[in-house]
Order: sequence, then structure tokens, then C-alpha cells
Amino acid sequence: MRIHVLPGDSVAEAFAAAGLDGETVVCRECLVDGDISGDTLEEFWDLRANFIEVHYGGDPLEYRERIAYELERLLEAGPEDEVFLWFEYELFCQANMWFCLSLLRSTGAKVFRVIPAGLEPDKIWDGFGAMTADDLARCFNERVEFTAADIDAACELWQAFRDRDGGRLLEIGEYRSPAFPFLKEVCRAAAEIETRPHDIVNELLANGHTKLEDVFPEFRKRAGVYGFGDLQVERLIHAASH
Repeated sequence: MRIHVLPGDSVAEAFAAAGLDGETVVCRECLVDGDISGDTLEEFWDLRANFIEVHYGGDPLEYRERIAYELERLLEAGPEDEVFLWFEYELFCQANMWFCLSLLRSTGAKVFRVIPAGLEPDKIWDGFGAMTADDLARCFNERVEFTAADIDAACELWQAFRDRDGGRLLEIGEYRSPAFPFLKEVCRAAAEIETRPHDIVNELLANGHTKLEDVFPEFRKRAGVYGFGDLQVERLIHAASH
């Protein structure tokens, strides 16, 4: 069986039009934001559901059904399956991908990375967003298989990110593999996630950018590597104002 893991619902329509065989799993998480602790997967889901409820007004039951259970489908993969991870370059997608690889590690499935190939240098962090069905088909044709060493590195990245171990993130960021483009830049951003985004938002606010519609595009210009959406930037604005 082929399983395509998509980085969000926004890509699903164009992906469906691309006509690629296989089932789809949609990753609707934002593991770049909030509590990612928990000693067990069950505890992890509980903490995530609580975070989404408190900070984004999400319903815990809906979280379980639309997010947790969807991703747990990856645990059902086996050695006869091929899993294609359609994740973008920025940290938002990378953190989600590291987590997915940690789920897939013990399944024995063959895992591939599908990257948003062909982007202009100034649009690297834009990902699949503006791509057509034909573009996605071309990206799929350029897929790269994760080696065992790649998957080990991803699991170490996930643990270092959970621990907010900046030194370890920078160390693993030196790892080189076709499956991890822009890893060094992303790991540097991950190592600074507790300070740099806040500093940028504070600077923008101090310079007179007070509304989300003003702050968000400026934040994207300066820190597109984080891949934050408007909800994450709004949280930063709120934190800076209290």
C-alpha cells in the first residue's frame, strides 16, 4: 500500500487532482507551537489537545478524531508499505515531519521525502501552497528515500526539539542528506525558537506595526524559516502585549 502524508488540508485538493495512487493521511498539527512533552503517546495527545483548546479554542474530542487518530494511522504501516512524506522546508513542517518519522521508525515501512522542488530562492519557505496538480506530480517524481541513518537523525531531531536542546539541534543540523534540504537553517531557527520570534515581533511592534495584518507579512519576510501562520504570529503579538 502507498500512503501519502500531506502537510495540511490546503494541499489536499491539488493533490487529489494530481491522480497519484494511494491513501492519504493529513497532518493537521502545529508541533512548532506549544507543549510537546509527554512520556507516552497517549499523554502527548492529551497535552496537545489541552494546548489547542486553551490557546486556539479547539475541541478536545475533535482534536482526537481529526488530528491524533489521523496521525496514528501511520503506526499501522508495515514493511510492505511505502509512505511518502509531503513536507515543506520550514520548521513548522519539519517538526511535524520529525514526529511522523518517529512514529514510522518501528514499522519497517519504506519512507520517502517529497519536497516542494523548483521554488525560486526568494520563495523557498512558501512550500506547496501555490503549486498545481502537475507541479505536485513533478515533485513526487523527484522523491528521495529516507535511509536508516536519516530516520535515526529525524528521531534525534524530534527529541532535541522537544527538550529545547539548542546545542544538540545545531549539532544535528550539520547532518547532510538529500532527504533534508535546508536542515542547518531550520535547526538554527529551532535552537532560537524561544527567543528569536518574540524578538522580531517586539521589534515590529516597537516600530509601529501594531495590527496582525501589518506584523504578519513583515514577520514572514524576516523569519519565513519558522513557517508560522497568522495564528502563531497573533499569539506572539498577544504575549508581547501582556
